[in-house]
Amino acid sequence: MIDKIISAIFLPAILMIFFTRVTYSRTVGFALTIALIIVSAYKGYIMTWWLIVIEAASLTVGLYVTNQMKRKKTKSSST
Repeated sequence: MIDKIISAIFLPAILMIFFTRVTYSRTVGFALTIALIIVSAYKGYIMTWWLIVIEAASLTVGLYVTNQMKRKKTKSSST
């Protein structure tokens, strides 16, 4: 159970950042990450509602990080 909690804390944020960097689109990265979370819930890897809440929080952190990366890149390219 501890491994599921640790995975729920870190993996959605890491996947969000990875997919955004690979596809150059926050929307596509977000959609791919959500799709993976839905598939894992469908397969039965997510059994409780609080794991879903943890994953949603981690996804929010990943989205925040990608937004900060985009702002930093936009700011540095405009100067």
